[in-house]
Amino acid sequence: MHWKTLLLLLLYYNAQASMCHRWSRAVLFPAAYRPKRSSSLPLNPVLQTSLEEVELLFEFLLAELEISPDLQISIKDEELASLRKASDFHTICNNVIPKNIPDIRRLSASLSSHPGILKKEDFERTVLTLAYVAYRTALSHGYQKDIWAQSLVSLFQALRHDLMRSSQPGVPP
Repeated sequence: MHWKTLLLLLLYYNAQASMCHRWSRAVLFPAAYRPKRSSSLPLNPVLQTSLEEVELLFEFLLAELEISPDLQISIKDEELASLRKASDFHTICNNVIPKNIPDIRRLSASLSSHPGILKKEDFERTVLTLAYVAYRTALSHGYQKDIWAQSLVSLFQALRHDLMRSSQPGVPP
């Protein structure tokens, strides 16, 4: 009887470990893995797959962005907005990154307890969330500004912590 219990516990542990590993990818940005049924959005869109695309992302962030009252982000520069990667940028900014304080706080808490270093797409989305939060902080006043600023600081600290971990030799991803 004792060995059956041990076997059952071992089986349960292995199932739990494989389940956590299998679903850990969707923990930080669940919207990237759950596109809306009515849309033709790609599953898990990523902007930066090469150095040129990293530079293009930097250009998008430096270009004048517009955030509408319904929190839709768009690139004002028509030439940049017409690029194919601008469509992915639009998808990530408007459908993947969190835009309200509770979701941003959830992301910050998940980042602070995230083991290892972030995957490229999670790092990219966290940077875009940081840029969005910085914009909202600049536009806010009073108590709201303090709340957005706290979120900005916690996202910055999480990114800084991830960069510090990734620069250490022998740290697993």
